[in-house]
Amino acid sequence: MPQPAPKQRVRESFERAAASYDDAAVLQRQVCDHLLAALDPLPEPASIIDAGCGTGYGARLLRSRWPEAYLTAVDFAPAMLAFARRDADVCLAADIEALPCSDESFAAWWSSLTVQWCDTDKVFAEARRVLRPGGRLALSTLGPETFHELRDAFTTIDCYRHTLTFSEPAAIRGALTRAGFTDIELHRRTIRQHYPDLKSLLRAIKDIGANSVGDGARSGLFGRRAWQQVQAAYEQHRTSDGLPARYDVILAYARK
Repeated sequence: MPQPAPKQRVRESFERAAASYDDAAVLQRQVCDHLLAALDPLPEPASIIDAGCGTGYGARLLRSRWPEAYLTAVDFAPAMLAFARRDADVCLAADIEALPCSDESFAAWWSSLTVQWCDTDKVFAEARRVLRPGGRLALSTLGPETFHELRDAFTTIDCYRHTLTFSEPAAIRGALTRAGFTDIELHRRTIRQHYPDLKSLLRAIKDIGANSVGDGARSGLFGRRAWQQVQAAYEQHRTSDGLPARYDVILAYARK
């Protein structure tokens, strides 16, 4: 499993991005839509937790599908949570690895594009703890081909890792199994977004709070020559739509 990024650094990134997040989070909305669409039809759950709710797009989808469900939104970035308050019955500023919720509190646990920042064993153990028997889990996360082109471009200037190491689907399945979940189903799909140039691509990543994506040891800013090398390398991936950013999306479903 990937080593989680330092929590304080991640929290600060998302705090800064809260105001720009909704305008930039095109991918996040697409992934939420896919996560809900692939979820087997369920009777309306009495209570749902949105773990890592961000500004609340997932909460709005859940509210639209199940308008009578009692919805709890959780995020560790208070600035993000402030936007989600309009779509949830309760908002909690908390870490999803240690939820301030009672055992067996929820009929459904939902999390979209959050667990890649976390220790998945801790997150899934908490998910199982707060779910009622028979409760359903639905989550999306990112797989190892995410930012493939970006990693490829950076290899032209140094040997450091400039993106997080994302989990293989088998690792997600293994963590869910260790937590005690059953009826595990995984789906995988590739989503590409395109940008006119590399600066626009990196700005879009920053605007959703994911600019702290590197877990390598390089320090200091790039010089002009290094930046030009990265740009030239990334240009090799250009298509008629622009420069691609690849997202390797994993959708996972399970039952307690």
